[in-house]
Amino acid sequence: MTPAPAVTETDRRNFREHGVVALRGVLPREVVRALEAPVARAVDGDSSTADLSELGDALQGSDPDPDRARRGRFRSGVDHWLGDPDMEAFALRSPLPALVASLLETSALYLYEDSILVKEPGSIEPTVFHQDHPYFSVDGDLVCTTWIPLDPVTRESGAMGYVRGSHLDDTEWRPNLFVTRDPIPGTSGTDVPDLHRDPGDADIVWIDAQPGDVLVHHSRTIHGAGPNRSTTTTRRAVSVRYCGDGVRFRRRAVTPKPHHEPLVDGEPIGPPAFPRAWP
Repeated sequence: MTPAPAVTETDRRNFREHGVVALRGVLPREVVRALEAPVARAVDGDSSTADLSELGDALQGSDPDPDRARRGRFRSGVDHWLGDPDMEAFALRSPLPALVASLLETSALYLYEDSILVKEPGSIEPTVFHQDHPYFSVDGDLVCTTWIPLDPVTRESGAMGYVRGSHLDDTEWRPNLFVTRDPIPGTSGTDVPDLHRDPGDADIVWIDAQPGDVLVHHSRTIHGAGPNRSTTTTRRAVSVRYCGDGVRFRRRAVTPKPHHEPLVDGEPIGPPAFPRAWP
């Protein structure tokens, strides 16, 4: 396996200042190709992903879309590493953890969760702009999300968009349901603006990506993605979330995890609930 290119000081500076960085060509082809089988299993072979297109239709409060069978689906799931050895191997033993640890300049790196995100051609749902941190049961500054495409991604097929510098804003943003701006019941905070409809003066960068690239954003960076308007290209991506030094557990009811049940608020994160990914 060819060694991954090193993270540069420019990458670190961009991450600190903008809250997002694109690491180009840092994952070997064979590493990315090894994700294809577990993604296919998750989407087609078991119940570990949800159909967010159906959720979006339901939240519209209208009759079922008669064209649903001809529209693409947007499917997503989390914590595949708990049951799929291939996903666990990627999150913990691929070149990815070392890259992230170098970017964060942390002495240790821990896995929070993984996610699979697949937008089929013709899926009309954008990913609503949101901030990851309110969904995570942790507190600390060294918390990030990586986004790894398995297919070439453009604005047409659902590229990611990031509000540069938004991670420096201490606003408490309210979590939403991803395919609608409707807030998750029982949560509080300020609703994230509808930046798809009106970006205003937000400094949004839309990032095209290729297999082998890794996009990394701070957990407080506001981000979203467009629909997949392509008629031929599926947008498959794997996202892995990590925590570094100084991060502690804080239970949030938004996304409870059974393997977090024994944990106590304020305790430092660590195995087994947060497996050590690096070194």
